[in-house]
Amino acid sequence: MKCMQALLAVYIGVVWACNVIAQEVPLAAQYTDHKRLLVYRNADGREHPVKTAADWARRRQHILDGMQRAMGKLPDRKSLLPFDVKVLERVKSEGFERRKISMVVEKGARLNSYLFVPTGLKNGSKVAAMLALHPTHPMGKGDTAGLSARKNRSYGLELAERGYVVLVPDYPSFGDDKDYDFENDRYVSGTMKGIFNHVRCVDYLCSLDMVDRERIGVIGHSLGGHNAMFVGVFDTRLNVIVSSCGWTPFHDYYGGNIAGWTSDRYMPRLRDAYKLDADLVPFDFYEVVAALAPRAFFSNSPLHDDNFDVNGVRKAVRAAAKVYRLLGAAERLQVRYPDAGHDFPPEVREEAYRFIDQTLRHTPRRLR
Repeated sequence: MKCMQALLAVYIGVVWACNVIAQEVPLAAQYTDHKRLLVYRNADGREHPVKTAADWARRRQHILDGMQRAMGKLPDRKSLLPFDVKVLERVKSEGFERRKISMVVEKGARLNSYLFVPTGLKNGSKVAAMLALHPTHPMGKGDTAGLSARKNRSYGLELAERGYVVLVPDYPSFGDDKDYDFENDRYVSGTMKGIFNHVRCVDYLCSLDMVDRERIGVIGHSLGGHNAMFVGVFDTRLNVIVSSCGWTPFHDYYGGNIAGWTSDRYMPRLRDAYKLDADLVPFDFYEVVAALAPRAFFSNSPLHDDNFDVNGVRKAVRAAAKVYRLLGAAERLQVRYPDAGHDFPPEVREEAYRFIDQTLRHTPRRLR
């Protein structure tokens, strides 16, 4: 318990310092080597070592600045609209009810999701919750909710079976949002639209009386894997982040050919502003992983993933581990390297679920 309290104190200190620094430093100095995590630059460009949690908070804010240069700014959240939730469908299963819901996420935009609600909750009880982000599949949320034939993608359903409240939203251009118009929205990138939607999903989970706001996490595979990391960086209410086949540093992504990251649903600025040159991109996944610290991060990074090279993952994890150690959270960075391709094998999913259970202090139900 004392260890958890000490870690929480470090975490609160990092978040507080980041909020202060966000007001002091409007834009980060350019970092040309994103692997060098334990240095930060002042506004005049001078380099300083990262030795304390406060030092790291400065470097972390610069990481957020760099991400927003590539993705566009995270919109202001001071005047959020009511969710106006509509329940479109209810399906009862053993241990939970699956609801298809529609909610307002911003002016003129609704988001459809599946919400899994455990049955048999006592009045006033609060349980842990998970945001489950789907991979690339036409069904969108349905793939992760267990409605497709892809068993290894049904982690939303499986977490519901363990007794979590689970929210599974569509990502723009998939599922009920398949006709999303990237050209005429207010976002620079589909990635930032996704981040804003997912932050609103966390807002919604926090609004539910049955959810313990201190016990919320996010999980995703592939498309959902990096989106889990992205929203985890920007939303520090997420205490555990699980990414399956979701990332590798840009120089290790198809040998540095980052064109795959530049469609409307991702980050067009990597093409238009940074000329498909990984050296020019103002952030990298070394920093994304480190920016999750000291919160719990679990990565499934198979040896034969043909999208996200495992060698890059290993390099980035070694670098980010230094930050986790600095913040006293070394054990909270976990990676598995199964002998598999671009997949989320059952044994690794089970390890990820146990990691989530432990982090969120959840005792799983057993339905199968």
